[in-house]
Amino acid sequence: MGGGVFYYIFSSAALITLALYHLISTTTAYLKSPHAYIAKPYYPFSSSHRFKYLQLYLLILCLLVAFAHQTLVSSDSDPLLKGSTPVHRFTSLQSAAVLFLFLILSLSLLISDSTSLLPLPSDLFFALASAVFFLQSSSSASSASVQTSDLQAKCDSVSAQISALAALLCLILACQPRMFVADVGLGGAVCLQGLWMLQTGLSLYVDAFIPDGCHKLLDVVSGVEGSTKCELEDSRLRAVAILDLVFVVHVMFVVLIVMVTYGVIAKSYGIRRLGGSYEALPTAASSVADSSSNHIQMKALTGTQA
Repeated sequence: MGGGVFYYIFSSAALITLALYHLISTTTAYLKSPHAYIAKPYYPFSSSHRFKYLQLYLLILCLLVAFAHQTLVSSDSDPLLKGSTPVHRFTSLQSAAVLFLFLILSLSLLISDSTSLLPLPSDLFFALASAVFFLQSSSSASSASVQTSDLQAKCDSVSAQISALAALLCLILACQPRMFVADVGLGGAVCLQGLWMLQTGLSLYVDAFIPDGCHKLLDVVSGVEGSTKCELEDSRLRAVAILDLVFVVHVMFVVLIVMVTYGVIAKSYGIRRLGGSYEALPTAASSVADSSSNHIQMKALTGTQA
């Protein structure tokens, strides 16, 4: 395995961790007070000032690593790209620019939450995040359109669709910040993107996960487009079908994660769903009151029968 697969594993771990933290925090905030719930782009990691912004610090660090990687990778040449235009360099620089926008957005959120220099409201942040996710989707789609690697093109195409979904959910939250379903969906979309990043790295760089009929080309720089090729049309169609099936499995896995997360947190807070509304379990005082009421009614019935 080359350096390319390790970058995908690193990106996948960062996205999945961020998504799980967001899902847990969002669900906890909603179950604590459903009527006062408002979607937030950031939940403090701890009440202690020392660890309060730990999530943002780690996010900024991961974005810096990803930005540096994309910038360095853009200097590699690819002899298999169409024509003499350095397409790979421009697509990598485009990805680096999108990551830089995410970095600016994270820094602005940190400054807004820790100081009074940049009071950034949540709806404006979600609107800006929607725009950046849309740019990421456009970048992945344009990268897929110029790929000579069939597997890479498919992976980039699916990634573009996930980013487009995240952009839509951010836009919904900017307009309707109380929509809990959209907030959970955003966490699920980020988790799905992380799983797909892992799948992309395995499908392109690990021989055991490359579909039959496709192979890596040895004369291509590691991590550059065109490094995985399917010789026959039947092999290409089979590989694309396999990736579609794997994507459905990832979606099912994300749905399971969301359901388990909600169930565990709901159980820990003693909340159950009855008739479409969320009601707390009866307390000891209410149970005693109900028992007394039933006892009085039974005595009244006994006296009537007598």
